[in-house]
Amino acid sequence: MSTKMQLFHTGFVRIPSPDLKYGRKNADFGQGFYLSDDEEFSKRWARERKDAESIINRYELDLEGLEVKTFSRGDEWFGYIFDNRALREDKLCEYDVIIGPIANDTLYDTLGIITSGLLEREQALKLLMLGREYLQIVIKSEKAKRQLRFISAEVLESSEIERYKAALALEEKEYQELFAVTLDKLIDG
Repeated sequence: MSTKMQLFHTGFVRIPSPDLKYGRKNADFGQGFYLSDDEEFSKRWARERKDAESIINRYELDLEGLEVKTFSRGDEWFGYIFDNRALREDKLCEYDVIIGPIANDTLYDTLGIITSGLLEREQALKLLMLGREYLQIVIKSEKAKRQLRFISAEVLESSEIERYKAALALEEKEYQELFAVTLDKLIDG
């Protein structure tokens, strides 16, 4: 079994050496460098900005010798996300890498309903379980950063960005419809 993963990060700059402290502390899996193992998914988040190129950075991560925590959708995952969003102490800071599903309210607009406190915990979890599942791979330690090899950076063309943006809009529309139906059922009981 290979211990190496191909990973991607989309943004406006080439990132050969990421800053693990740059990102938000209240992100799903706490502070770290967030990547995806899905190139197409990563390209969906490309945007155009005046005077900046949209870039997809490619990496290879060797997991050999690293402490890795892997989540699947469920109560433990849910609790970790919500603790991090509330800026509670990161209970998994001893891990070098955390791998798990991206919370769908990070991907799609849910008007803050899931994290507003208006829903019971079980209801919020049911809503987070909806939709396609995409993984995020978070580099949490300097040790893991040393095992993350920068491969290349590619500039994305406007036509490609528009194509991926349209795919994301369609997926979000489908998700919003499913979300609305499920939310109605949860509220109606």
